[in-house]
Amino acid sequence: MLKLDGVTVRFGERAALDAVDLEVAEHETVCVLGPSGSGKSTLLRVVAGLQPADAGRVLLGGADQSGVPVHRRGVGLMFQDHQLFPQRDVAGNVAFGLRMRGVSRDRRAARVEELLELVGLPGAGRRSVGALSGGEQQRVALARALAPEPRLLMLDEPLGQLDRTLRERLVVELRELFGRLGTTVLAVTHDQGEAFALADRVVVMRDGRIAQTGTPLEVWQRPASEFVARFLGFENVVPATVSGEVASTAWGKVPVPPGSAQGSVRLLVRPAGVRLLPGAEGVACEVVSRTFRGNHVALRLRPGAGPVLEAECSLRGAPAVGERVGVGFSGDETVVLGGE
Repeated sequence: MLKLDGVTVRFGERAALDAVDLEVAEHETVCVLGPSGSGKSTLLRVVAGLQPADAGRVLLGGADQSGVPVHRRGVGLMFQDHQLFPQRDVAGNVAFGLRMRGVSRDRRAARVEELLELVGLPGAGRRSVGALSGGEQQRVALARALAPEPRLLMLDEPLGQLDRTLRERLVVELRELFGRLGTTVLAVTHDQGEAFALADRVVVMRDGRIAQTGTPLEVWQRPASEFVARFLGFENVVPATVSGEVASTAWGKVPVPPGSAQGSVRLLVRPAGVRLLPGAEGVACEVVSRTFRGNHVALRLRPGAGPVLEAECSLRGAPAVGERVGVGFSGDETVVLGGE
């Protein structure tokens, strides 16, 4: 459906996109994830035709989009701030793209009614958009983007202005909706939880380049580099020397999965892989903080050598701040990281 072939965009000396290659299959939902300045929004704007590329090509359905204006690309756009027309009611907003395409009044009315039902706002056509909640405005913006039946729907931080509870509910609804409609979706977000819940495939960007791509499970279980691991929130990363299935680290010996790269590496130990041991067993640590996380307690542990460790434990029996504990490591939760 979509192919980016060596796409480069420069702003002065800085490459916002640096020879990016990316493909999105029909009916696939791809989320582009990355910190501010990584190039994810520029990528979306290039695909939409809002930002010209300095090099490379954008192809939709195999057709080069060079010189094709935004309104002729057959894509739908939904932005973080929704950009609804305050002077139009809900129906007027949803029908806007259809009016621009010359769709008849009766067909517009039927399509608007169908879409409002689809996004969970039946009968809301006559309401003022200014009287809607943030979640309702998001649904209207989605209905407007879907109205012309775009071959590709693009979302720019679609849930960024909503509170956490509403975001979590809507992201589930969006995934179900896109699956039901068979929509092809390219979304950008800085929120990893949103991306992992919504996407069939996640693309992590750094400094205008793709740092890793894969299913949410693949990216979470096997970050490709220290950058990706730390972006995902993992802090237990140290230099290590791997020999066989054991890594020598500042924390002592840590088991690694069979087939891991040998020699000098960077090693990730997920918090779930830091196990509390009874008595004086394992690496002696002091509990420096503990944080309630709903279904577990997050601990920060200071060992005698090496950086502070992040660990997880069950709610029952969580050690107190200042308590001394011993820890061991699980090889199932360690990852030998690739280069940057």
